[in-house]
Amino acid sequence: MKPVRFSYHRIETGQTAASELAYLPITLSTANGSVELQGLLDSGSTVNVLPYTVGLALGFSWEDQTVPIVLTGSLSRVPAYGVIVRGQVQSFPPVELAFAWTQAGDVPLILGQINFFLEFDVCFFRSQAAFEVKPKEKQNNG
Repeated sequence: MKPVRFSYHRIETGQTAASELAYLPITLSTANGSVELQGLLDSGSTVNVLPYTVGLALGFSWEDQTVPIVLTGSLSRVPAYGVIVRGQVQSFPPVELAFAWTQAGDVPLILGQINFFLEFDVCFFRSQAAFEVKPKEKQNNG
């Protein structure tokens, strides 16, 4: 499958080109809801992070969660739970993505190593303010 190329962009207006980041348009869905948003591709993040309001829009209830997740870094003091959602990029087949759903409302949707970068191959061209994404190659075991 051929990769799709995206441009870096600024989330806030009035910032310089140095503040442009790799935000990927993605659709997240559950049986209870669907949202289209921009996810920050963060190869330095161990896990995918789902902001609180996005989890609510997908139909999750904080009180019903049973899989606590311990976050590190700037989110180390914020409670989080593990949730699974279906993610779709462009016309690629949808995949299941595991997220740490956090109570923090001021964080972006973060697409990290577990498991966005396990499901998609990403190539960054920072000097061109661009990146490419494609689904991982299927392994032949024969």
